[in-house]
Amino acid sequence: MTATRLDLDTARRIISGALFAARSRNFKPLTVAVLDAGGALVALEREDGSSPMRPAIAIGKANGAVQMGLGSRALMKRAEQQPFFIQSMNALAGGSLVPVPGGVLLKSADGVVLGAVGVTGDTSDNDEIAALAGAEAAGLHGETG
Repeated sequence: MTATRLDLDTARRIISGALFAARSRNFKPLTVAVLDAGGALVALEREDGSSPMRPAIAIGKANGAVQMGLGSRALMKRAEQQPFFIQSMNALAGGSLVPVPGGVLLKSADGVVLGAVGVTGDTSDNDEIAALAGAEAAGLHGETG
């Protein structure tokens, strides 16, 4: 049976997988946020040494992915091509849309959007690597673009 919603246990597995991948690669301290398909925060962890603004950034990366229906790498490309559109979407999102890699849309095996994970603290590319590892650890498909 495939997952139909993102529960707390699954969110914790995503976070654990992301942080495990980060530690095994010696990434800087990360913050990981998991949102459900409606954009509600399910879980958030901030590693020791991760700066105070990181929770808002992680939530913004995940929020952009879940609200727009695509990963934050794709949002970054869209921002480069249509900056006024993404600026307008960010205004509609109350400023909580961070269009840089590290926000990954989470889908079930049959393609149902369950939510998103946002990771921040290292380079955006490394944040995305950790986010994808978190999705995989929970048995979900992570979509970046």
